[in-house]
Amino acid sequence: MSYFVTGTDTGVGKTLISCALLHAFAAQGQRVVGMKPVAVGCDDDGHNQDVRQLQAASNVLVSYGQINPYSFLNAVAPHIAAQNAGVRIDFARILTSYHELASQADVVIIEGAGGFRVPLNNNQDIADLALQLGLPVILVVGMRLGCLNHALLTASAIETCGLKCAGWVANVLDAEMLAVQANIVALQQRLAAPLLGVVPWQPQPDAKMVALQLKLELLEET
Repeated sequence: MSYFVTGTDTGVGKTLISCALLHAFAAQGQRVVGMKPVAVGCDDDGHNQDVRQLQAASNVLVSYGQINPYSFLNAVAPHIAAQNAGVRIDFARILTSYHELASQADVVIIEGAGGFRVPLNNNQDIADLALQLGLPVILVVGMRLGCLNHALLTASAIETCGLKCAGWVANVLDAEMLAVQANIVALQQRLAAPLLGVVPWQPQPDAKMVALQLKLELLEET
């Protein structure tokens, strides 16, 4: 069982929700591991904080390189970071790492980079990667002004690719956002996928606590 986690934008909480999903499945007794195929923005040691969080939330011991085949120093769009590093992001390498992880775990949670149509190389993007993996998608909606348009466009892109949106999570990013519940209701009326949970705004969110708010039983399989 594997899921691909995407978001309505960069910085909407994909890592938080991915880690929460790992904790939630682990609480059911599953062997879980996270994966972030492409990461941008690394520490001096060449490691990315999102990847470290996914590794910490996993209960299957695997190497950093298996979880994250491609890391780039600068926090720019992946295809630009790869070009600057003289590297081409190769899907075959990512798929190999994924299958290695899937052979060791019951659940693999794969976190994308940025939004659903972020380029990864000159002719492929995150949507193409999700399609090659062939996994159901979980959409993280960053609840802030403009989220309705972003969420509906992303859901449409997922459907157009021929993939299934297995569920979505409303992650409140703006403590002062007006009409949060009305926006959530509007999305529930327009998105076919089930709402898995609402994460209220928190200054320092805890993935283990967020896991308690997710309704895994609502996840739709392909």
